[in-house]
Amino acid sequence: MELFLVIYILINIFTFLLMRVDKKRAINRQWRVAEVYLWGTAIGGGALGAWIGMRTFRHKTKHFTFKYGLPLLTIIQLILIGYFVSGLT
Repeated sequence: MELFLVIYILINIFTFLLMRVDKKRAINRQWRVAEVYLWGTAIGGGALGAWIGMRTFRHKTKHFTFKYGLPLLTIIQLILIGYFVSGLT
């Protein structure tokens, strides 16, 4: 269970930083991180990091799918994690 939580935290930190990189690249008009990678890391367990990154860096806030999809995905992931963690103890 501890390893699971460490992996979950690392995925979220990575996704948070990925949002930061994409925002900086957008400002500098550089090659961007593809949305499929942002969503892939979010679906892979990093929804909370992506949501916090979106809010912190004010990035992708006008995209309907990010604005409403990330909070919904975060809630679903937290419910599933709570369910599985409580079942493991």
